[in-house]
Amino acid sequence: MMHFESLRDWLAWQESLHPLTIDLGLERVVKVFHSLNPNYAKPPTITVAGTNGKGSCIATLEAIYRAQGYRVGAYTSPHILKYNERIKIDGVPVSDELICEAFSKINTARGDTSLSYFEFGTLAALELFAQAQVDVQLLEVGLGGRLDAVNMIDPDIAIISSIGIDHIDWLGETREAIGWEKSGIFRTAVPAVIGDLDPPASLVKNALDKNTPIYCIGKDFDYKKQLTGWHWFSGAKSIDLPNPVLKGEHQYRNASAVIFAVTALAERLPVSETAIQQGLTNVHLSGRFQLIEGEIPVLLDVGHNPEAVKTLVEYLITTFPEKRIHAIFSMMKDKDIASVLEIMHPVIHDWFFVPLTNPRVATESMMRRIFSQSSVANVSFGFTDFAKAYQAAKMQSQKGDLLLVFGSFLLVSDCLINLRESELTK
Repeated sequence: MMHFESLRDWLAWQESLHPLTIDLGLERVVKVFHSLNPNYAKPPTITVAGTNGKGSCIATLEAIYRAQGYRVGAYTSPHILKYNERIKIDGVPVSDELICEAFSKINTARGDTSLSYFEFGTLAALELFAQAQVDVQLLEVGLGGRLDAVNMIDPDIAIISSIGIDHIDWLGETREAIGWEKSGIFRTAVPAVIGDLDPPASLVKNALDKNTPIYCIGKDFDYKKQLTGWHWFSGAKSIDLPNPVLKGEHQYRNASAVIFAVTALAERLPVSETAIQQGLTNVHLSGRFQLIEGEIPVLLDVGHNPEAVKTLVEYLITTFPEKRIHAIFSMMKDKDIASVLEIMHPVIHDWFFVPLTNPRVATESMMRRIFSQSSVANVSFGFTDFAKAYQAAKMQSQKGDLLLVFGSFLLVSDCLINLRESELTK
């Protein structure tokens, strides 16, 4: 069996090992998991699915449980700067060495069973959480729900943050089809918390068919903003809370769903109101409405589908009214790029397209065609990398403007690397 000394080499090999980048289905990964863990002792588990908001929910859960003093394992994807961000224990990304050891163990256990890059990562996270004997593990679904590798683990509570149109090649073209796929994480008699204000009928029907009790925002729990902070309530329960550190109206909905999940699991994992309050002030999540201050501030957002950019537009209008906004952007070619442009158009002064090297990213020629068919003008092309596009956007900016970097995890990663390693912020 193959063995590598560096994490980089392991990841490069995994990308070439399996013929498909995405290969939905649980049979292969479950077989390897049982080989690795014949006597698996599952810690309390919260699984989070959704089109948008999954990362925010995981980060908020992690902060609340850590504030209570629990040992927390959190598995998320994709990463922004380093692969290690995907697997965290007590808020700290695990080391290259530990991930490599887990990969080696998985590679031995799999025999001739082929695994994808994401399946290797999921198995590694579960292995490392087991070794660390975490008190609770938080698992973010990578794609969909029903056939995602994360779904091989039975949750003790499930959260679906939102349902929107994304990944239509894999999940379907309607909210009904996508809702059905995401509700694949439901289990009989296991509570499911829904943070979407208008859940698809397919999701509700799947819950009834599986005898899954579902709890919906606006019905079973809700929130009310106040002059200072906000108020969460569910039946006779209520908590006064500080405003979420993560910005945007949608973060109240995400936090509300998280708080309901935490209270629903309180018999197994007791959490005080103080821990919930402290947790909300300790949440950190890169790339989501992340503001880098400066004479010309930079706002980063990984939003890459219509629902996410609608939320971004709302945030820009309320937080940066009257500012000229210069968009530095790139998107994956399988996204609804035309809809994103139309939604963002009213708030963007000019556009700067960044070519990225990943084969899944839309090319310049593809982007030129989409722009030519839209009502959006004032776009600049011809840059060789992020730094060139950034400098061009900055040259067109003046004090009081805002630089917005959005559209892809890969783009936000490029931005953070450049801001960290160069003099771009000056």
